[in-house]
Amino acid sequence: MKGVQTVKKLSSIILTFFLMLSLLPTAFAAHPVKKEPAKYLVPSSVRNITKENTYPNPTQDLPLLQPSELTKKLIDSSKVKIENPDLIRMLNETSINSTPFAIGYRAIIYLGQWPLNYVSTETSPNWEFQKINTNFYDNRGGKVPYQIHYVQEVQKIIRGGLTAKISNTEDVKKMMLLKAMEKTELPLSFETVIGGGTKNDHVYNVAPNRLGYLYAYAPAVNEKGKVTYGEVYLMLKGNKKFIVIKNVTSQGIGAWIPVQDYVSFGFLATERPR
Repeated sequence: MKGVQTVKKLSSIILTFFLMLSLLPTAFAAHPVKKEPAKYLVPSSVRNITKENTYPNPTQDLPLLQPSELTKKLIDSSKVKIENPDLIRMLNETSINSTPFAIGYRAIIYLGQWPLNYVSTETSPNWEFQKINTNFYDNRGGKVPYQIHYVQEVQKIIRGGLTAKISNTEDVKKMMLLKAMEKTELPLSFETVIGGGTKNDHVYNVAPNRLGYLYAYAPAVNEKGKVTYGEVYLMLKGNKKFIVIKNVTSQGIGAWIPVQDYVSFGFLATERPR
């Protein structure tokens, strides 16, 4: 009898276990995992016109400069983070020969005041940053819908820039551009051109008795953050080499950076002229 009771208990436990397993998917379905929305998802109204653009924009390629072995040691010796590509390039070109008879040797070399690093606090796209074109058709006398599509009437240059005056402008723009490109994964440039005659095949229907307006906009990214400045000194003490940063200051800064070879469209059909 005991053996039979033991088997029954085991069967009951196994049956309960499998019932719990069958309920697990339902439990997870009742509480689905929330996915974070893609912050920099390109809207359907925005199209890449790289192939159609009659003006070939140069690719904005700003790879992260790899520091040399000596530069790595110098950067690691600094108490303030150094990310400025131009400063790293200058340090890469620096050559310091060590000597076994350097006891008591000491030198301080002033390398100048530099923007050392940039910390991004906010990156937000504006898909209608600047209106660049309007295609229009009057179908008020028509009896059937009329199809229009985008044709860029004149060449447009879209320029971005910093929102405030700041020293070492070009260095700061490079660091901000690198951070914004890394965060958005969009082709960004402080200047981009949409050539005259550029087209897109997407069709918009202007109904009878309507005026059709197809607006084209150049998108851009608004980048905001903080740049850190400091006076950079190269210290040589015996066989030791290190960097000292003095008079460190920080400043908030923003920038508008156009999205290269992208156009945002807005279509309006109306009875009255705009």
